[in-house]
Parts: sequence; structure tokens; C-alpha cells
Amino acid sequence: MRVLVLGAAVSGRAAARLARDLGNEVTVYDRTAAALEDMEGKTTAGEWQRRFLSGVDLVVTSPGFPEHSGAIADVLAERVPLVSEMEFAASQMTVPYAAVTGTNGKTTVTSVAADMLTASGVKAIAAGNIGTALSDIALDPPEAVVVEASSFQLRFIDSFHPRVAAILNIAPDHLDWHSSFADYVAAKQRIFENQIGEDILVYDCDDAAATAAVETAPSRPIPVSGRHVPDGGYGPRGANLVLPAGTVDRPPLDAAYTMDLVAAASIAAHLGATLDGIDRTIARFEPGKHRRSVVGSWGGVTWINDSKATNPHAALASVAAYESVILIAGGRNKGLDLRPLGAAPTVRKVIGIGEASGELEAAAVSARFHAALTLDEAIVLADSMAESGDTVLLAPGCASFDMFSSYQQRGEEFTRLVVARKGGPRGE
Repeated sequence: MRVLVLGAAVSGRAAARLARDLGNEVTVYDRTAAALEDMEGKTTAGEWQRRFLSGVDLVVTSPGFPEHSGAIADVLAERVPLVSEMEFAASQMTVPYAAVTGTNGKTTVTSVAADMLTASGVKAIAAGNIGTALSDIALDPPEAVVVEASSFQLRFIDSFHPRVAAILNIAPDHLDWHSSFADYVAAKQRIFENQIGEDILVYDCDDAAATAAVETAPSRPIPVSGRHVPDGGYGPRGANLVLPAGTVDRPPLDAAYTMDLVAAASIAAHLGATLDGIDRTIARFEPGKHRRSVVGSWGGVTWINDSKATNPHAALASVAAYESVILIAGGRNKGLDLRPLGAAPTVRKVIGIGEASGELEAAAVSARFHAALTLDEAIVLADSMAESGDTVLLAPGCASFDMFSSYQQRGEEFTRLVVARKGGPRGE
């Protein structure tokens, strides 16, 4: 079979390796020739042309190709079978797997669920959008796999069938990739498309869009919450977390992270995790880098790095965790409504950076808004405005690519600049 792989980044390379291991004739296309320099096998670069599909039996696409791109449009028009890298890999797997999607929290829930399984003696791995491409483990998987499933990967599935699926939340995001919010939601819903009655579907019952999305699911819905124990589901009650495997101590975390842990435990329990393994994982849980990470406190002001908040939904969840916020936001907007950031009740000041600064200014009360040309200038402004009891919060609500190569680089630069200005990590 002749397979054309679209994209030479992590998932594309993994798909190409898997396709070759399966005995296929593989060509990898990428617009940039430099991306293909160290690729083995046949490659094609330059502007996309429909003739690249001549004789191709299957196209495996990477997230770098939006559904409205010329390449995808041509594949669909030519009726060549088209699947995502995740679908291609999953079709080769023989072990049970879970899949996690949502606008925010996917990485946390995926990694924690895998950790809970590992702590329970189950050989497990987190894969997919989290970093390890599913294609790299498809032919030699451990006992269980937890897959972070993006809307990009879910958009082009066929037989993808997680025994346990999760929709954490749904809010407008990636509208520069999908044609509309409705299409984005429909892509998320595909996570349960091939499930059956005995399968499990975990969802955040406090998220209206996620709750609506699961109404048509053929599988068994399991509601979870970071605020209460829902009927037929799991969540916090007083000092405890009520979970499928039993009750454990509740960690001192906000509702968003609490929900993440409850969702992860619900997923892991249905793949064989024990209460002890779940409990030990929750007890040692710490938020990942650039996810509401404390840089330090000086003069009663706490500085928080949440560079991972790359959409308004994530930024608002971050803002809601603090009582008085000086918010540093902005970057490259992804076609989303930034107005709620300027109106959030706990936000005292908004400092706009990057391409979206003007949008934030238009949405905020004028007395609350200040513009900064650089992140360094934003930190200086925030420092001059902050009073004891404030939180200076980097929660951009936007992508980083106008000023930085990634949200990680943006978060690292924020941390470096704050520490340099304030005189050392953590402070008082």
C-alpha cells in the first residue's frame, strides 16, 4: 500500500515509521524542505499540489494541516482514505486504551491517570498529543495506554474506540483550524463515536458545553466535579474525594485541579488502578510547569506563571483562582473572544502584550488597561501597580507565536524576568 504522510513534525515522523514497519511504501510531504532533511525514505516538499495524491492509497495527516487547508480539501475531493496519526496508530493496537479530550486540562488528566495506573502496578503510558506519539508505541504497547486526544486528531478518525473516554470541558478554541465552533464541538464528540454501552464516558458536569456534548453518547456517562459529588458520579465532599475505587483525602487545590484529579481517578479506576495507587498519586500531585506555577512572593504580592493558559477559557479559570489579580494577557489570538478577560470580577488591572493587546484594550474598562510592548515592560508595569494581597498573573489567553516559539519559552522568560527583577526565587 502507498501511504502519504502529511507533515514532518513529531506525529508525522512517528506515523511514517509505523507505516514503514507495517510494510508500506511511504512518502512524507512537508511544505518546508528543511523539515525533511534528516527523514529517511521518500519525501516531497514545496507548495502543495493535487498531483501528490496520484497512486496514493491512504493519507495520514498531522495536526499541522487544518481541515480547510488545500491539502485536506484535495484529499477529500479525490476520495482518498484520510485518517489522523492517532487513528492510524490506534488501529494497530491490541490493548485497552483511554482517551482524554477537552479544551483545557487534557495533559494533566492524561498524565495523572497514567501515573495512577503505574502506581497500581499496571504497566501504562501517556501518549498522543502529550508528547509521545501513539504511532511510536502502537506495535509494542504496555498493558494500558492513556491517550491525549486533540480535536485535530479526533477530526479524522474512523475506528478509534477508547474503552474509557473523557470530555473535560469545551469552550471556543482553535477556530483558526476548525471552520466554526460547531465543527470544533463535533470533533470533540467523535471521541465517543465508536463506543458501545459497556464503555465509560467521563465528563465534567459543571461544564455546560461538555454536559450537552455527551447527551448523544452511546456509552455510560460518568459525571465528575471539582466542587461536589454529582448524582451517579464522583467529586469532593468535605475533606475527602469520593472516587470509583473509594474515598481519599482531598488535596488543597482549586476546583479546576480538583476536577482534573477526580477525572483522572475515574479513568484510571476503570482501567484497573487501585485505591492505593490513586491515593498515592493524588498525594504527590503538583501542577505541571507553566500551569499556575508560583514564581515567588515579594512584599505580599505573589507572581504566578500560567503561560499554558493559551485560550480565554483557561485564562478565566486561572483568574478565578485568585482574589485580586493584575493580569498580563495577550499574544496571538486564535479567533476567540477575549472580552471576558477584561471583565472578570477578580481582575484589578489588565496589562496587554503582543498582537492581541488592542483587542484586550477595546474590551477592558479604560482605567484598568495598560499596554506593554514587551514582556519585560509588562512586568515592570505590574510591579509598579501591585499592592500587598495582589497576584500578578501571566495567563495570556492567547498563543505565544507572535513573540515566542512556544508557551514554554514564554513562561520561562516570565519566570526569569520576575526573578531577575525581584532578587531571587520565591522571596519571602
